[in-house]
Amino acid sequence: MKVVLLAGGLGTRISEESQFKPKPMVEISGKPILWHIMKEYAYYGHNEFIICAGYKQHVIKEWFANYFLHNSDITFDYTSGKNEMIVHASNMEPWKVTVVDTGLNTMTGGRIKRVQPYVGNEPFLMTYGDGVCDVDICKLIKYHEEQGKIATLTAVMQDQSKGVLDIGGDNAVKSFREKKVSDGAPINAGYMVLNPEIFDYIEGDNTVFEKEPLERLAQEGQLMSYMHKGFWQCMDNVREKEMLEKLIERGKAPWIKWEG
Repeated sequence: MKVVLLAGGLGTRISEESQFKPKPMVEISGKPILWHIMKEYAYYGHNEFIICAGYKQHVIKEWFANYFLHNSDITFDYTSGKNEMIVHASNMEPWKVTVVDTGLNTMTGGRIKRVQPYVGNEPFLMTYGDGVCDVDICKLIKYHEEQGKIATLTAVMQDQSKGVLDIGGDNAVKSFREKKVSDGAPINAGYMVLNPEIFDYIEGDNTVFEKEPLERLAQEGQLMSYMHKGFWQCMDNVREKEMLEKLIERGKAPWIKWEG
């Protein structure tokens, strides 16, 4: 499946870093968190990515444009008066990456709608470009296929200000709303599986995916939750960035399965 990554927001809550780059390009342990998320999906065999860029989208494009160069052993030979480049070894992932400028002020739903031509008429994976997770993508896809609904999202129990899910006994999402501080409920962690019908629920650039589309899917019984009891963490601020970096330094980063 193709993987759609939302990476176009301003990231104002981590402005110390995002004033220079999009939040998904903020590095943890020397690599953008976006790269970490892509490595998660690639671990399960999903190597085609569509990045919904917006704010400072050129930074994302330039990073991938130089990715081969920065991950290869190269000799630059000028002895003959020419600029010859010899590649000796390359540590490259077998990825296909499409970076789409989905607009500076486009909402999350609008960004997804804009990449429809690149997704095509097939189910796809989608998540946010600022959170890492150790969810088993294969089991998530299998669950989605078994339920036969339009959308499945990964739900986690976290005390954070994310979208609140009202989940029924059959794991169907009955309602979707933004979380209140007093709530203690499962939240939307992203890591979704979406059927192509999802594009019919998005009107345009001003559509917030977490509002009208997900609320309507929930009302129609077309939104399922995959309960994940493992690790999930978003990176909204410098404190959370430092926490993720410490997990990597200690060799205790649950999402880094590709090194095991």
